Amino acid sequence: MIYFWNEIICPILRITRPNTIVEIGSAQGFNTTNLLLYGQSAGSKLIVIDPHPLFDVEQMKQVWGSQFEMIQDYSLQALPKLGAYDAILIDGDHNWYTVYHELKEIEKTENFPIIFLHDTEWPYGRRDMYYFPESIPESYRKPNAAKGIMPGISELVDGGHNATVNNALYEYGDKNGVLTAIEDFLSETSLNLRFHRVHSQHGLGIIVPSGSSIHTYYNQMIEEIIRQSNL
Repeated sequence: MIYFWNEIICPILRITRPNTIVEIGSAQGFNTTNLLLYGQSAGSKLIVIDPHPLFDVEQMKQVWGSQFEMIQDYSLQALPKLGAYDAILIDGDHNWYTVYHELKEIEKTENFPIIFLHDTEWPYGRRDMYYFPESIPESYRKPNAAKGIMPGISELVDGGHNATVNNALYEYGDKNGVLTAIEDFLSETSLNLRFHRVHSQHGLGIIVPSGSSIHTYYNQMIEEIIRQSNL
């Protein structure tokens, strides 16, 4: 997600001016720091959801105080407990079950936020990956193994990309991958939404409400930001 910060995500936040931002999946906290620095000037609060963050949470709390809130839990457990938020970055567990149900939880919010989703293209657009396989109901969990991925090859390989995590044994098919989850959600929702795609760096998806004049403006500006970016 950090790859898109300067040219796409930060410019969109500056236009839409969210008061509360949620980040799902923080890893080492590099983009978390970007969001906090942005919020320092914009007056926004950041809520981070990650069961196993790879940075010093207590130090982050000491530096950023009430501007930063950490929830060390799975996203599907944490999201129903949140209040209102205006933007959300989804870069957590890259599989159909998690992303689809994250979107369904977000759909329940009173004011639908702008959503940024990473890994909408290869390798996880059409293939599930599980950081925590045991957290996915068995009926939704594809056969998987800690083996790598190669472009153009459906089967897993020795070595390859992301060989240290649990990847679905095959690509494509029903309920498989991040992009499939987004498409399934959009095909079902009754909300008026626009979906923007950036294809580089494993893909960025942006879902924005549509219909009102302000959201029409946001969508037009997002299209222009993507068009003018070098990504």
